[in-house]
Amino acid sequence: MKIGVTGGIGSGKTSVCRVFNVLGIPVFSADTAGRKIMDSDNDIIEKVKVIAGKNLYSSGTLDRIELARLIFNDADLLKEINKVVHPVIFENFKVWVKSVSAPYSIMEAAILIESGGAALVDKIVTVVAPVEERVERVMRRNNLTREQVFDRIKNQMTDEEKIRQSDYVIYNSEHEMIIPDILKIHEEILSLTKIDL
Repeated sequence: MKIGVTGGIGSGKTSVCRVFNVLGIPVFSADTAGRKIMDSDNDIIEKVKVIAGKNLYSSGTLDRIELARLIFNDADLLKEINKVVHPVIFENFKVWVKSVSAPYSIMEAAILIESGGAALVDKIVTVVAPVEERVERVMRRNNLTREQVFDRIKNQMTDEEKIRQSDYVIYNSEHEMIIPDILKIHEEILSLTKIDL
């Protein structure tokens, strides 16, 4: 079985996935794969330059700060970049899934549903947290301003929309305990994988 873990920026997807990983479940990070692809796939590099209308690789690697400035202020540009990068991420995921052996595996992706990645998984787990906490986390982690974080949030599907399309929800605020929820989901998915065998 393949499980998608999604949630808005700063919701704590990675922390949740770390717990699944400790439970022996392999995790594919769409974000990490995307970064690798945008730095090493020559076809993607050329397409990114064309879409951006400028060379974002003049230093030899992708200027992520400039790319973020461009795409988080232009929804069409963001869509174009995603259209180029996501199919390659999904192909990488399909290859990766065949190489892992576990009762189930996870794809962690911020825009799993919006990008069409939901079609590749059997169940969806959405991680949610209060907006203020998310903003604080991302400001600390990525050294961004409040406005920059909100630029990213407004380009993502709302928690309510994600929850509607999810099988499980994990509330990850400072006051919630996520491990019991993760263990419950883990046990349920393990029991589903046994039925399928």
